Amino acid sequence: MHPPATPHAPANDARRRFLKSSGAAVAGLTLLRPGIAPVHAAEDNTIRLALIGCGGRGGGAVANALNTSSQGPIELYAMADIDKAKLDRSHTALKEELGDKINVADDRKLIGFDAYKAAVDLLRPGDVAMCTTRAYIRAVHVEYAVSKGINVFMEKPFACDPTGLRRMLKAGEAADAKGVKIAAGLQCRHSPARAALIEKIQSGEMGELQYVRANRMHSRGWMGDQGERANRVLDQLQFGKSNLFWVGSGHMVDNLIHQIDECCWLMNDWPVSCHGMGGREVGSDDRSQNLDIYHMEYTFPDGRKAFCGFRRALQGFQEFATFVHCTKKSGQFSGNIHAATVHMFKDHRIAKDNIEWSPSPDKKSPWDLEWDDFVYSIRNDRPHNEAKRAVYADYASLMGRAAAHMNQIVTWDDVTQSEFRFIDDLDNFGYDSPPPVLADKEGYFPAPEAGKWVEL
Repeated sequence: MHPPATPHAPANDARRRFLKSSGAAVAGLTLLRPGIAPVHAAEDNTIRLALIGCGGRGGGAVANALNTSSQGPIELYAMADIDKAKLDRSHTALKEELGDKINVADDRKLIGFDAYKAAVDLLRPGDVAMCTTRAYIRAVHVEYAVSKGINVFMEKPFACDPTGLRRMLKAGEAADAKGVKIAAGLQCRHSPARAALIEKIQSGEMGELQYVRANRMHSRGWMGDQGERANRVLDQLQFGKSNLFWVGSGHMVDNLIHQIDECCWLMNDWPVSCHGMGGREVGSDDRSQNLDIYHMEYTFPDGRKAFCGFRRALQGFQEFATFVHCTKKSGQFSGNIHAATVHMFKDHRIAKDNIEWSPSPDKKSPWDLEWDDFVYSIRNDRPHNEAKRAVYADYASLMGRAAAHMNQIVTWDDVTQSEFRFIDDLDNFGYDSPPPVLADKEGYFPAPEAGKWVEL
């Protein structure tokens, strides 16, 4: 059986111990002490960042990383992308926002499918490769950085198919062998407020945990006809981030992986099976591969359940939250846009007027907190490798996607042992590669069809 989920992110333990002993508001920024060895022996202790993938989330991650500057100097040193225009736009925006912390000379602006190698090669041990491209290629980039002894921050999802996740798992194992540190973009694991509710559960104050439920329900967002762009691989990489499974896993996994991971954190384990359902709204003209509605029932080793839903519908009820239900009381574990909206209720009624306890609010966003922990680990040379936990959370997400698409019960072994892949020769994928999926003459991409669809 697979190992249980770690109750707290490794660096969060240090944060909690420090808060108890000193009452400091933000442990990650105040744990440093005089006399700590510099990150780069016999050199300055600046941590250099290489941004690989210059989209919006990559730029946001750079800002989060640079917010740790009170721990020591840190700068963006190199950028890589397959699209020069996108790289230039990102560089201009980051320079305007962050000024001299963006130290990317023209010869360190790198273009092409192999540009990630040049970016990593510019770094030194102790620096960070920020792997924030589309998910389809994430494992290749992480694998290369680890092989060069460079620390990694990687965004979610971590691969689009089981074969990619298996490759990522091996990269994580190689990182352990080399002492390379890996941070994964499941930032909610770094929230002290969430950890405080888990302590309430573990203390027995709320009774035994019975089930967890997590929903992310938004307004409708269909993809229109892409016209001539539909079957060009570079264009698919742009419009396909959450619309084509081979590019970024689809919108359910891309968005709900955080809350699926929260459910596993609460259960302190990984699911053994998942039963899923899904469908499209009547009258849909969505050209993407996504379903509009996903519902997953995860079963854990002891039989307890987690219910996860993702839905986009016109004028529908909206909810973005994770709840935990115990024998005595219920609680809220997270809220809108991953806010640390954490409460314990007096009984099972979930309402603002029924709140019995709330923890001290997190002093920072979870995106900043994860970078506080990561940079502290780098500067103090403490273990920090979230690869395995991240891959397992993604395995659970792909279980849910496959269960909903195939209308089957999918087991942990089904997904972790699957050889399915969207791209056969990922290492040689480039500008001239054929698109892995094609739209029909009306611009519709193949969507999951009962009895015919295969993704495991």
